[in-house]
Amino acid sequence: HLVISRPPADSGPPSLSTRLTDLGTALPRSAALYRGEPSAGRSDGYCGRILRAQTQGTRRDGYHEFRLRVEGDPETYTPGSTYRVILLASSPAYFRGFTLIALKEGREGTTDEHYAGQFQIIDEEDTQFMTNCPPAVTESTPRRRTRIQVLWTAPPSGSGCVILKASIVQKRIIYFQDEGSLTIRLCEKESVYGEATSSPALECCACGTAKYRLTFYGNWSEKVHPKDYPRRANHWSALIGASHSRSYVLWEYGGYASEGVRQVAELGSPIKMEEEIRQKGDDVLTVIKTKAQWPAWQPLNLRAAPSAEFSVDRTRHLMSFLTMLGPSPDWNVGLSGEDLCTKECGWVQRLETDLIPWDAGTDSGVTYESPNKPTNPQEKIRPLTSLDHPQSPFYDPEGGPITPVARVLVERIARKGEQCNVVPDTVDDIVADIGQEEKEEDDTPETCIYSGWSPWSACSSATCDKGRRMRQRMLKAQLDLSVPCPHTQDFQPCMGPGCSLEEPSTCMMSEWISWSACSVSCGMGMRSRERYVKQYPEDGSLCQLHTEETEKCIVNDECYTIPCMLSPWSDWSECSVTCGRGVRTRQRMLKSDPAECTEELEQTEKCMLPECPIDCMVSEWSEWSECNKSCGKGHTIRTRMVKLEPQFGGSPCPETVQRKKCKIRKCRTKRRRRGKQGRDAAVEEQPGCRMQPWTSWTDCTKPCGGGIQERFMLVRKRVKSPPLTSCKDRKEIRACNVHPC
Repeated sequence: HLVISRPPADSGPPSLSTRLTDLGTALPRSAALYRGEPSAGRSDGYCGRILRAQTQGTRRDGYHEFRLRVEGDPETYTPGSTYRVILLASSPAYFRGFTLIALKEGREGTTDEHYAGQFQIIDEEDTQFMTNCPPAVTESTPRRRTRIQVLWTAPPSGSGCVILKASIVQKRIIYFQDEGSLTIRLCEKESVYGEATSSPALECCACGTAKYRLTFYGNWSEKVHPKDYPRRANHWSALIGASHSRSYVLWEYGGYASEGVRQVAELGSPIKMEEEIRQKGDDVLTVIKTKAQWPAWQPLNLRAAPSAEFSVDRTRHLMSFLTMLGPSPDWNVGLSGEDLCTKECGWVQRLETDLIPWDAGTDSGVTYESPNKPTNPQEKIRPLTSLDHPQSPFYDPEGGPITPVARVLVERIARKGEQCNVVPDTVDDIVADIGQEEKEEDDTPETCIYSGWSPWSACSSATCDKGRRMRQRMLKAQLDLSVPCPHTQDFQPCMGPGCSLEEPSTCMMSEWISWSACSVSCGMGMRSRERYVKQYPEDGSLCQLHTEETEKCIVNDECYTIPCMLSPWSDWSECSVTCGRGVRTRQRMLKSDPAECTEELEQTEKCMLPECPIDCMVSEWSEWSECNKSCGKGHTIRTRMVKLEPQFGGSPCPETVQRKKCKIRKCRTKRRRRGKQGRDAAVEEQPGCRMQPWTSWTDCTKPCGGGIQERFMLVRKRVKSPPLTSCKDRKEIRACNVHPC
């Protein structure tokens, strides 16, 4: 233990030992290695003693073994926003203890008002709030560590600049620096007129009502988030939310998920959530709903981003929503309590926010397709981070920010009633009545998943008499069999070509943007210009007016250069082979002078068809073997080898063993004798020879496909008469394992 005695009160300024003693009392009781004797109380508060000890501790300016970092390395903070703060040591350095605080610039920390924002513990095994100085965060146990992380929620608007400070305890020495890698200065982000207030005001001072369109853009795809991306069944669930008062909270960080939020988070079902919202009565003005998206990401030229409209008023000026990232354990994105009332007593004109996933605290899975594992007891809703778990698809060992998985755009499209803005708006969208002309709600249950509508059929009437046309869609999934799914056909009145139709709703378009430069520097080319939709029709229909125009343009009409004119590429030819690897080609035609064109007119690429069948290949036949008998009837065999087994459906192998009969001469005499094991063995004697009995058959030369076996009869004793030349060893051969392989 480090025990340092306190000097007498009249001994002058406190020494470093005294300052270490002061800071030692700030550490938890388990951190006895760094703790000295408790100091007597002081009038400026316990936190003040900690800061004074830090500030007067051993300085290591510019010392970069340790670094304090705010995720994303922002230069400013947005009031009320939550940031991840990381304290890390570069290898091979480490630290045993630490203290982390956030002060308003120029304040000393002697009162609670000097502290800025609030810390939130992520890992209780690593971090805890200081027992006698709750605004500060310190270690839970003194041990070697290279990284800790906490969440910090920025203070409300008007708090000015904030200083995040860290001190490091390493080998009983406290390092602190006013400037350098352990101190971060963040100033409040300047608000732009028309942006939302940083946190809900006690009372909204805006007048009238405002109408908004929320558009949800999902960019969760295999390209943006490649790790373990689920190629099947990836989707966004139906979006569900509401515009509501301050007294109702749909969901929030640090809170617990309701049953409705749990069902959205785990099952993607908004039914219970909508029921909870509608039960809130006057606390809710509009329910916000969009359809589910299957698959999760689609180019906007294939399907428009889902959108919904909602209204706000003075008492119900907050907007919240959520939608599930599927498949996942309980991961979602959304906004919570977004205030659309401005400090100038007006309504926010435009809000665009990137969204990162958050965890509902109801399921403990760590990957997209983890099996269900209910979290018991339920945990608080929290944002996912890149250091949650090595198996997480968002894991980053460097602790960088998670790439957003979606973006939401909220645009004001109309206002109703008398407005009382302090500063006039730049967009004039005041209308006589937003009111009861809300877009008709789609009564399709959220549990019914359909394909997109087919194009409209031709009108049943070819004249100006009224007819009708039809479109269809397919029912792809019915998530709840107890809820019936409505029609898959849609009909619409129509008339024949050339007949007058009702005037479409009015679109408000911008002026045309100036023409682009001509596409060529000499001769005839093309140029284009664009405009955009300032306001969509009130009935929610799409604008049918063109947003782009093109026309021909001529640069230097005395230039007679004929451009290289080519036809489109033809379709690719058939592959040059019917199996295996080949090539295919495509061509295009030259429509201008060949001398002026160097473009290729033919392209070739490799193509691959199923592998060609390979027939069995065998060797030539061997010579016929000797007859397996020296007298009487016997047989002889010949064999051949399999050089290549058949593949991909090729012809099977033919026989590899053949045998035929052979007869040498009649056998003369036979005699029987007892073998060594007491068994009779037939021994054929040659004239003038005494023979040993036949040996056992040798092992078969092949396990299948036809092999051979041999056995031998050896001469035991040669007799002098008749001549020795008639006496010789004998061999027999037979086929074996002739079944095919």
